[in-house]
Order: sequence, then structure tokens, then C-alpha cells
Amino acid sequence: MSQEDTSSSIGPMLLTFIAGVAVGAVVTALLTPKSGPEMRGDIKDAAARARRKAEALAKDAAGTLAELKERSLLAAADLKRGFSDSVTHLKQPVHASAAGTEAAEAPKNGWDVTGKG
Repeated sequence: MSQEDTSSSIGPMLLTFIAGVAVGAVVTALLTPKSGPEMRGDIKDAAARARRKAEALAKDAAGTLAELKERSLLAAADLKRGFSDSVTHLKQPVHASAAGTEAAEAPKNGWDVTGKG
């Protein structure tokens, strides 16, 4: 499974999990023999825990997103630098032969980059 497939299936899976937790909490609340104020206190505590957990998950997700953004920018810069270096390297024999130093700069692999045969 590729990275893209994994990241695109996490959202629906997380929402399904959260919905399941909510349904379970409601069923538990309705079937548990507790008094009204005690039940409201339990629901309030559970909601506060869920909110803290959601905030922590959001903070972790934001950190991961920032890290991925930074890594992708570094990778793009490396790719650009490598491409630029390759182009510069490929241009060097052509410029050297145009300056009249083709004997000194002749490629050793037998390829003729000057077009003179």
C-alpha cells in the first residue's frame, strides 16, 4: 500500500472510530443505572477527556504536517541542485570545445559532443 493510499484512508477510519465511541458512550449512559447528576458529571468528564485527546491529536498532526513540508522542501532543493549540477556538467565539454581546448577537454569515453565527427 502506498503512502498516498494510507493517508487517504486514515480520515474515514478515524471518523468511523469516533462515531463508534460516541454510540458506545450513549448506549452505556442509557443502560447504566446512575442518578442524573452523577451521569451528567461522567458525561462532562468524558467530553473533557475527548476534547483533550482531540487537541493532542490535532497538535501531533500539525507537527507531522510541518515536518513533512520541511522534508519535501529540502528534497525539492536537493533535486533542483542535482539537476542544475548535471546540466552544468553536461555543458562544460561543449563550452570547452568552443573555446578551442577540445584536445585537452576531449571526453575519454569516445563520445563526440562537438559534432565535428
